[in-house]
Amino acid sequence: MTKPKTYRTRGGRTLTDEDLDAIAAEVEETDYDTSELKARRRGRPPMGSGPADIVPVRIDPELHAAIEARAQADHTTTSEIIREAVRRFVNVA
Repeated sequence: MTKPKTYRTRGGRTLTDEDLDAIAAEVEETDYDTSELKARRRGRPPMGSGPADIVPVRIDPELHAAIEARAQADHTTTSEIIREAVRRFVNVA
């Protein structure tokens, strides 16, 4: 006999038959605009006028450590620190 499929939420909670019935009832009762659902973009949001390029750059260990420390202090990423530094250097908003 085949074991029934188990469904889990992103948070890891196992969905019960009652949960699945409630979801199915909600879908049947709600008039979802499927064109809107299909139009949703997945993936990273665009950063500018088009897809972003990846530019490999060699950075010495001391500079890398300083960038990481700044990113941690500002609660952001090293990539965002580098992008902001380059924007300021070339005077681009």
